[in-house]
Amino acid sequence: MSASGSPAVVRTAPVERRSPNAVSKVAWIPQEDLGQAEWLSTGRRLGTIGRCSQWWIGDWIRYGNARWGEKYAEAARVTGYDVTSLRNMAWVAAQFDLSLRSDKLSWSHHVLLAPLEVEQQRHWIERAEGERLSVADLRLELRANGYGRDGAKAAIEEESPGPEADVCPHCGHSLSG
Repeated sequence: MSASGSPAVVRTAPVERRSPNAVSKVAWIPQEDLGQAEWLSTGRRLGTIGRCSQWWIGDWIRYGNARWGEKYAEAARVTGYDVTSLRNMAWVAAQFDLSLRSDKLSWSHHVLLAPLEVEQQRHWIERAEGERLSVADLRLELRANGYGRDGAKAAIEEESPGPEADVCPHCGHSLSG
């Protein structure tokens, strides 16, 4: 207590909280010796940033375009992404309502499903999650189910080859004759 009878106020210097690592445009550099738990925690954060950045940038671009008109050139200048990549991020983000975006699947999974109708997207997202399909496996499954690159259901021929036909399981190319 001070002489006036009120509690003494102890002033301390602000605690400088130093990050255990530094990040530059081209590197992650530990600034001190990390324990395994801290190393894993940092990896989790880096993984989240890597998996989410296209969604964030796509939504950011869409906001700017809706608010101030098309801003791709300006966005390219400040993000370092080219205009085509930014357009793709914005387009994919626009194809998925927030409730359909899956944090269990990669951005690349969503890119494959973006051209599909909402109910088809929902079906394939659930299937890809449930069966833990890689991007390559999802692509194969989509092709095997008659979806083309643009997401359109390809016309299935009346006389499709029987199971005995020699067909490449990856591309569908006939291996006979």
